[in-house]
Amino acid sequence: MTSASGFAQDIIARQAPSDKRLKDIRNVKLNNTAVISADLNNPAANIYTDWTDNLRSCSGSVPANYKIDLRGFCMPTPSRKINSPFGPRWGRQHEGMDIKVYIGDTIRAAFDGKVRICKYNGGGYGYYIVIRHPNGLETLYGHLSKQIVKKDQIVRAGEPIGLGGNTGRSNGSHLHFETRMLGKPINPALMFDFVNQDVTGDYFVLNEGVSKGAVAAATRSTKRIKTENAQKETAMAAASNEKVPAPTTTNANQNSPAQQPQKQEEPISYSVKAGDTLYSIARKYGTTVDQLRKLNGLKNNAVLKRGQVIRCS
Repeated sequence: MTSASGFAQDIIARQAPSDKRLKDIRNVKLNNTAVISADLNNPAANIYTDWTDNLRSCSGSVPANYKIDLRGFCMPTPSRKINSPFGPRWGRQHEGMDIKVYIGDTIRAAFDGKVRICKYNGGGYGYYIVIRHPNGLETLYGHLSKQIVKKDQIVRAGEPIGLGGNTGRSNGSHLHFETRMLGKPINPALMFDFVNQDVTGDYFVLNEGVSKGAVAAATRSTKRIKTENAQKETAMAAASNEKVPAPTTTNANQNSPAQQPQKQEEPISYSVKAGDTLYSIARKYGTTVDQLRKLNGLKNNAVLKRGQVIRCS
């Protein structure tokens, strides 16, 4: 009788509604997998209308206030040292960020995506890779010593795609990293904080619409720090040329680079955040405003921009 009762319970359990729900969940997972696969085969199809190996000429359009999803990211390298930021350099525009890596260091994909370009340019990027992502961004990885992916290959965030190098027009091993939309560069520091090895938020919003292959200089409030702040900072710095004292910290925070200066042989860089001033940055790193101006070639009335990389030592 006990055996018969157990058998009956098994039959009832098989017919329970929970079994049906479990099957539904499995179907949902399979459907999601299919959707992801389709997106990666034709990433950002809602924005781009072409798929070529031309770096700068991409056709398509982006609506106003387009939100770029930065979730599911992976930092391309664990290196925190920025050799050269985005912006004017040597009489022309530097369209990316140079991050210090050594020859042979692993370089990883920043997001899921599909390799659009895998080429060599001896007079520029050297061995380089361009990946298009479902969030609309394209990321470029330059001066590699080796490419370990191929054109049209689907990659996942964090997957190794190449090795650090010094190929092309380069004066030392480093990673040249770019973020682009419709073939036009956007400052990577607005989205990627290499110093803190994190993204700046879950999303990045392009304030202006992008259409007919032209991307506005989208910086999402690059002038949040007003001139009045710079003037106030100048007055505070003029009152004393002495070294700004670093704040006291507890033992638990002694390893935090944002709270206590660390003596390093390599220069220390800092990515400006909303509300930062030269005075506040000097206080964080135990230096002076005058020293920061000298290190970064800044004028007395210079206005900091969010995402701007400041050398602190």
